[in-house]
Amino acid sequence: MKIAAVAASLLLPVAIATPASAMSASFSWNGITACSGPSPAFTVSGAPAGTANLRFAMRDQNVPDYNHGGGTVPFGGGKVAQGAISYRGPCPPGGETHVYIWTIEALDGSGKVLATTRAQGKFPPK
Repeated sequence: MKIAAVAASLLLPVAIATPASAMSASFSWNGITACSGPSPAFTVSGAPAGTANLRFAMRDQNVPDYNHGGGTVPFGGGKVAQGAISYRGPCPPGGETHVYIWTIEALDGSGKVLATTRAQGKFPPK
């Protein structure tokens, strides 16, 4: 009897919540100096209603254990100014190109994650 109940429960459809509009982000490394410099400017679109803040975190795909940091900034309509995020800039060894991925989360006023997106770019830019 228990096996039949478990088997039946596995056949039930599962609803997965998705945002009404997909959030996306873009940035450019142009003008950013290796191993220093401000964070890049970002354009974020499709942030869900109720977004109060954006949380940013950067990861080097070539050295994923290195913590580049990130930060949270108020959401102000889709533009995040250059230098708004506290982080350790891209610093691949001389002659190497690394792939960096930013994870951006839209947060409501209580800190609940409403949506997440990622943006990536190679550094240094070609």
